[in-house]
Amino acid sequence: MPDNFEGFIRQHRDEFEEQGPSPRVWAALEQELTGSSKGKVISLLQKNWFRAAVIAVLLANAGALFYFTKNRQPQQQQDLAVLAPDIQEAGVYYTSRINEKLQLIEAYPDSTLGLDSTARKELELRNDTYKALEKELKNNPGNERIRAAMVRYYQLKLDLLDKILEELQTKHATPGHTKKQYEAEI
Repeated sequence: MPDNFEGFIRQHRDEFEEQGPSPRVWAALEQELTGSSKGKVISLLQKNWFRAAVIAVLLANAGALFYFTKNRQPQQQQDLAVLAPDIQEAGVYYTSRINEKLQLIEAYPDSTLGLDSTARKELELRNDTYKALEKELKNNPGNERIRAAMVRYYQLKLDLLDKILEELQTKHATPGHTKKQYEAEI
């Protein structure tokens, strides 16, 4: 069978070889491809220029918004002293008093205090409540209710620390540290 197959192929060789398109067809096809690709690029650019301009404007706005919001935060913190000088003065006064009391409380050993970590965190001056009030005061510096709440926060914090110190003095009087010395420190 292989001999018959080879013979068949040799006899019909011309029929198996097919001639391609003429050079004229190739030239016309090549000219059509090069001409249409340039037209499509130009037409796509003409149709989408408005979209490209809108995207460029949106990107520029997003960048400007990011820049201004990032640079505005430190300026807002500096403006608190200018916008609410009375609160700034009260803050300095109460902060010094509260820090003194906190130092007295911290002089006691942890086992004597009997406070867990959550209670100790609440004793700190700048806890979550303080931060929320400070943020509201920055957003609304003219609001008298927020100003009064800030001063009231300082007063309550000071009263709480006084009561804790008084309780510690009555229960755990340390040698050499009498109530009169405590009162003199206050």
